[in-house]
Amino acid sequence: MTLNRVNTVQLMPVLRSELLALLEGLRRDEWQAPTPCPGWSVHAVACHLLGVELGNVSARRDGWKLVPSDDGDADAWLNAFNQQWVEATRRISPALLIELLSLAGERFEQHIATLDLDAMGGPVRWATADNPAPVWLDVAREYMERFVHQYQVREAVGRPALAPHLLAPVLATAVHALPQALAQVDRSAGTCVLFSAEGEGGGTWGVLRTTNGWELVDWELTADCTRPPACEVRTTVDGALGLLVRDPTAPTLDWHGDPELARAVGTAKAVLG
Repeated sequence: MTLNRVNTVQLMPVLRSELLALLEGLRRDEWQAPTPCPGWSVHAVACHLLGVELGNVSARRDGWKLVPSDDGDADAWLNAFNQQWVEATRRISPALLIELLSLAGERFEQHIATLDLDAMGGPVRWATADNPAPVWLDVAREYMERFVHQYQVREAVGRPALAPHLLAPVLATAVHALPQALAQVDRSAGTCVLFSAEGEGGGTWGVLRTTNGWELVDWELTADCTRPPACEVRTTVDGALGLLVRDPTAPTLDWHGDPELARAVGTAKAVLG
């Protein structure tokens, strides 16, 4: 398994600062605006983000975890767990919510600053299946979730998008879902699929079929993709983000080449649920 290291620890405080400034500038009615998360208002998404921060500090720093039973449906459990939290926190005022997000986010950032990012931790299932993942990928996954939810709030209230340098690590993390999406398609070693997200913060990645399976490669640096790509898939940076977080409004992918490979890329999912 090949993973391309993505560094996000230093960006976490920047992303939090952007979120707090965004929320502090909202009018009272904007807190009730609907977001791309079905059934969730801006206030609900902010409450969910508070749950993300508190849950991570509790579980990662303090070892206080709540997990589904071994024989349960993990996705269904997580969805119900998140909805329960959002319902319970409806009573928190926007002003207090901002204060708590600031405090909990700072505690999480303090914790991840102490970690050995190259150590191996638990799996990031959409990228490594049941195999251990490096801590940097786990942290990058957390950065990605915070970015995506802030992106949704900005879209809901018509605020400017986050800067490309904050988006780029999100896509660089999310494309680690592509090899698993392609695992359903068998091709000969040396087959390569090209995936491009066009626009500021985007990039081009290759997914190479090796004797060990599909692996993510840096298209511009690798010498392994000696054949022309069997399939080339293109979209915008917004389209790539929508695809990889399974936004139903994501635009249709542009592609040419092997249709089965293109369909497989379209199933990539860099989130649980």
